[in-house]
Amino acid sequence: MAHAKPHLPTKTCPCCGRPFAWRKKWARVWDEVKYCSERCRRTRPTKATP
Repeated sequence: MAHAKPHLPTKTCPCCGRPFAWRKKWARVWDEVKYCSERCRRTRPTKATP
């Protein structure tokens, strides 16, 4: 039987809308993580300037 890891925190990516789970490499910066991947971070929505 596979280990499901149901206890990990999750967030929703503001770019693609998909949920993503905590990763070990984000342990120290989890509060600052906003995007699920580098691709979403690069193509994040930009603020419109008037």
